Amino acid sequence: MKKLIIACLFLWGQSFIFGQKPRARDIGIPFNGITGKFNAITDVKGVEVGYSTIISGQGKNTIGKGPVRTGVTAILPRGINNNPVFANWYSLNGNGEMTGTTWVTESGFLETPIMITNTNSVGVVRDAVLKWFVEKRWYKEDWWYTYPVVAETYDGFLNDIYGFQVKEANAYEALNTARSGKIQEGNVGGGTGMMCLGFKGGTGTSSRVVKIGDSIYTVGALVQTNFGRKESLTIAGVPVGKELKDTVGSELKLPSQSYRKEGDGSIIVVIATDAPLLPHQLKRIASRVPLGIGNVGGYGMNSSGDIFIAFSTANPAAFQRKEFSTVDILPNDLIDPLFEATVQTVEESIINAMVAAETMEGVNGNKSYALPHQAVIKILKKYKRIP
Repeated sequence: MKKLIIACLFLWGQSFIFGQKPRARDIGIPFNGITGKFNAITDVKGVEVGYSTIISGQGKNTIGKGPVRTGVTAILPRGINNNPVFANWYSLNGNGEMTGTTWVTESGFLETPIMITNTNSVGVVRDAVLKWFVEKRWYKEDWWYTYPVVAETYDGFLNDIYGFQVKEANAYEALNTARSGKIQEGNVGGGTGMMCLGFKGGTGTSSRVVKIGDSIYTVGALVQTNFGRKESLTIAGVPVGKELKDTVGSELKLPSQSYRKEGDGSIIVVIATDAPLLPHQLKRIASRVPLGIGNVGGYGMNSSGDIFIAFSTANPAAFQRKEFSTVDILPNDLIDPLFEATVQTVEESIINAMVAAETMEGVNGNKSYALPHQAVIKILKKYKRIP
């Protein structure tokens, strides 16, 4: 027992050393599956993630001045290298936006970074990506066209969303700071002002390593969580939300003029893998994402934009304009471990986002409270999910 306590304290300390908030496993929440080194989408070699986080002001909202609680997240499948990847997408409930997906399905390739921000900032972020391409000479040709992939969830409960606070420079910052390795979670990037299952939400990530035949593959997820009712929150199979229904300070206090209902919101999920999958197989991967969301209590409500995209970094020579290419393909009969890994990474990523997120007060004093770690562990012990 002493060794276990020391190990937990060491892991917690390491989190702070690397500027990372405690994660679900750090506080004792159990999950199935074997993680990669960083337990992050960046465990898929080549994938880089960057953020721009905008937090300023407090008190009464003045449109255009704040308070501001928002940001931008950038996911680059092959880092700064322009080398399109096989991809596809899926929507559980379409009350949201992810630009560029028509061409992803039609062509089978993702040719741009994936950006995530708030609902009203999709346009400015999309335009900024195009300008960034020009400055970085992303395309070497003199004549080119492309459709940036930009997704969103709504942060208007905490953020001055109608003040259009995300600027071109924020998209640039997210793109230019993208890195591999450990990445931050919680109130960062596009997830800064988001809420989840009755508590503060935000950005979360996780990964799984699976063996198929003689090969080892990695599946990673990054989520921007902004969905679900508190009473539905389920952690490690335990009805935590029902147990916490009377927790002081955890309920959202909605202004009388608000049309927001408990459970309104959305979730964006990005799945990366190094397994050699074709676009139709990646559609199958993306369509398994809802199973992970369901495990934590999400049901794809009418008001929710539940949109997911999956890509594979295998077959680096697949995209050709004039030449034929030869690609490796994983047989469909061997794909099941990747389905399971997808469900597991999504489930843990959502809980990681909630564990890392901190209580935030935003516009007009609206407040979203952090998930109470100790109370969650106590509940898991009560249900004998952990000793």
